[in-house]
Amino acid sequence: MKKAWLGGFRRILGLAAVVGTCAGFANGQVTHGKEYWKKIAANHYAVPEGDKAFPLAKELSGYLKSNDPELRDDLAYSILATWVLRQEVLNGDELLALEAGWRGNLKTGIGEKGTDAIFERSFSALCLSAIAERELKTPFLGEARYRILLEAALNYLREEKDLRGFDAKKGWIHAAAHTADLLAALVRRPSFTEQDQGTVLKVIGQRLETAHTIFAFGEQDRLANVIAVMAGRQDFFTAGFEAWLYQMDKADQAIWTDSPPQLDELQRFENDTYLLSAFVARVSQGEISSATEEARKAALKSLKRR
Repeated sequence: MKKAWLGGFRRILGLAAVVGTCAGFANGQVTHGKEYWKKIAANHYAVPEGDKAFPLAKELSGYLKSNDPELRDDLAYSILATWVLRQEVLNGDELLALEAGWRGNLKTGIGEKGTDAIFERSFSALCLSAIAERELKTPFLGEARYRILLEAALNYLREEKDLRGFDAKKGWIHAAAHTADLLAALVRRPSFTEQDQGTVLKVIGQRLETAHTIFAFGEQDRLANVIAVMAGRQDFFTAGFEAWLYQMDKADQAIWTDSPPQLDELQRFENDTYLLSAFVARVSQGEISSATEEARKAALKSLKRR
């Protein structure tokens, strides 16, 4: 019993040390230039001989906030996602430390619009999607950490104000799409509940309602994928989806009482319409259960009324 207790205590200390070294890694010391990372990418993302993946991952995490699209997207994100999801060169404690850091980044500068702070938030969400995918393959988060991450993802989708999709010089920004990718992985977890389904639908609806723009870079499709993944679950709550859809229809049809319609309401109408079209297309491509078919038919009826 004493040995087991000591082993558990040492593991906690080890995790604390890893988390401690990772806290604030976004501001960590830069020791390698772009050419170093390009060589890693060219070498099939192999960790260089003599180096360790975790310190390099912490350094790469600092580049998620770069406004250089090659450094941020082609190198930092691509290497991190490969190491987390496909090569699995990071252990559970290291993944927990990275998850905590990236999750914390979702709040950095939240509420700002038009600043480069968006890159760290958006690409941290994208890196977290790799974490969530890895969790489905080899669980390491635990239920409590999963719940924290799900809540953080929903809060971020709801609260992000900078919804730019793409910049000609700085590349992809895409916060809504990246967060949708994270949610699409999180809703596949077995412990995702019927109540969670309702919450996700509600937040997606709020995101479309408060966007104050018509998404132009496929964001509706990525959000529709979240709903399509939920619809593919054996415990998909069709009645809850139909109730959510009814409220969406009711709000969207009400915009035509004004002539001309209010701009914000018209933008929401268009986003909702694109979302439903994408949902129907996605669920029609795969195997359709009776519950999924009911949801598809309900979405089609809504589209016919538009």
